Amino acid sequence: MTPVELSRTVLHAVRRAVDAGELSVTVPARAVVAPPGAGGWGDYATNIALQLARPAGQPPLRVAEVIRPYLVDADGVGAVRITGPGFLNIRLRDSVAVRLVRRILAEGTRYGHGDALAGQVVRLRIPYDVRAEVLADALGRIVASQGGRAETGHGEPVTLRPVPAPEDPAPLGADAARWALLHPAPHDRPRITADHLVQRENNPLFRVRYAHARTRALGRNAADLGFSAEPGPVDDVDGSGALVGLLADHPRVLSAAATHRAPDRLARHLVSVADAVLPVLPAVLPRGAEKPSAAHRARLALAEAAGTVLAGGLFLLGIDAPEHL
Repeated sequence: MTPVELSRTVLHAVRRAVDAGELSVTVPARAVVAPPGAGGWGDYATNIALQLARPAGQPPLRVAEVIRPYLVDADGVGAVRITGPGFLNIRLRDSVAVRLVRRILAEGTRYGHGDALAGQVVRLRIPYDVRAEVLADALGRIVASQGGRAETGHGEPVTLRPVPAPEDPAPLGADAARWALLHPAPHDRPRITADHLVQRENNPLFRVRYAHARTRALGRNAADLGFSAEPGPVDDVDGSGALVGLLADHPRVLSAAATHRAPDRLARHLVSVADAVLPVLPAVLPRGAEKPSAAHRARLALAEAAGTVLAGGLFLLGIDAPEHL
């Protein structure tokens, strides 16, 4: 179930509560669903109960309690928990996550490619500026991933004019320079500093590439132990549900990056995927006298799916995804 589909499911639950006379509200046009924040539970969370509390004339917790049973009964929903002031935290059925991981491993780095711009020609007119050139280059690949074709040229009227880099990014090296120019939104001033080269957790580019390399290393380590990835149910070890939600959201992110001419959306998404997969990785391999089990094979499959998304996203940005780091 994609985030868009889950949003419709939440609205359907609200509609059922209204039809049953348990809520007296106008069903909104959309429900916001997103991976739960730090310390959250499940795959997604929605604030729909807080949104409807005032028009319903009831406390948010009461609205959440009314909606919850209708949401639990929905296809694809495994469990629903109310947290905080009235957030509905949703865990999808394992079968949905399994199908997602299987799909990513089957499609490889083309997972998330679609037809949002099928048959369209996106004409990019840019100034003679290194950042504009790098953005246009990345957009060419991102637009192509959605079925379109980008034509880049110089001259008037300029259609893509990012804030220029304050200095030449070339000394950072190709990959770090591209990241420094692509990670900020085009209207934000990029930082051209050696921070992009530091191999520490406070460097987003390092976290993304390190997470990718770790997933690949685990595959090699698992092969040495005599087992391989096999999609299956994964317990919510260290927030794996949030990781599944981010992987499911990848097609939407690619489509948005293409249609809004915003490669920074893809860059930020890759950081989120990396931050979600890193806590999962320590549980992938057996520990001590443990023997490889179905759970280990399923966790490895989830890790490899995350690595595939990271590799595909870095490729679209024109940045190398190293197998070793």
